[in-house]
Amino acid sequence: MTSPNEPGEDRTPQYVYGVTRAGASLPADVAGLDDRPVTLVEDGGRCAAVVSDLPAGRPLGERADLVAHQRVLNALLDAGMVVLPFRFGAALSDRAAVRKELLEGNSDRLGQVMDQLEGRVELRLKATYVEDTVLREIMQAEPEVAELSRRLREVPADVADAVYYDQVRLGELIAQAMDRRREHDGQVLLEAAAPAAEAFVRKTPAREEDVLDASFLVRADRREEFEKVVEKLGESHTDRIRLRLVGPLPPYDFVPEA
Repeated sequence: MTSPNEPGEDRTPQYVYGVTRAGASLPADVAGLDDRPVTLVEDGGRCAAVVSDLPAGRPLGERADLVAHQRVLNALLDAGMVVLPFRFGAALSDRAAVRKELLEGNSDRLGQVMDQLEGRVELRLKATYVEDTVLREIMQAEPEVAELSRRLREVPADVADAVYYDQVRLGELIAQAMDRRREHDGQVLLEAAAPAAEAFVRKTPAREEDVLDASFLVRADRREEFEKVVEKLGESHTDRIRLRLVGPLPPYDFVPEA
């Protein structure tokens, strides 16, 4: 069992970026929060925690803190290291606590997750409607929407308040039509991209014009194949859907929460 602190060990609170392999070599000059040096904490098991001293005297949450957190994880990815990223804000009381509370008893489980992620990258596919194009589709395919829209355009501006509820109804009908198209189009894109990946996580679109937001776990040696699939999808849907591929990213979406 780990003692509270090794003799002479620094008791400075530690910020934790994630977990990597024990014995790993960190990229040269990688800097963390407040440009503090990033180091590893090990407990003799399979894993090591990636840490730096926690800034003192202020709360976390500045934009620079978020940028530094991501910068460290990206540096590990760029160096070809497998890393289990932690969400922003993880901290422990000192290096001994990192060993005892994070690594001790969890090393084998964390090592198994790293085995599953070895040689793989996370890529995020975002798809967004070309709104004018899709609205024209809705007007052509939905007679009720087209008729209500026509009638509202003919209403004089000085009596627009009298048709308020019709305007609300038109907005509801368009939103419902968008929802139906989003579900269908998003599924089409997902089914086309998924075979080139090992796993995927579909997220809830944040905006009305968003069609698909999904993260894919892709073997590094199949990344080019996956990117070509996405490129072809973009070409075949260019008039109505814009695709954007982001990554590689730390594999947040493929690391178990507990």
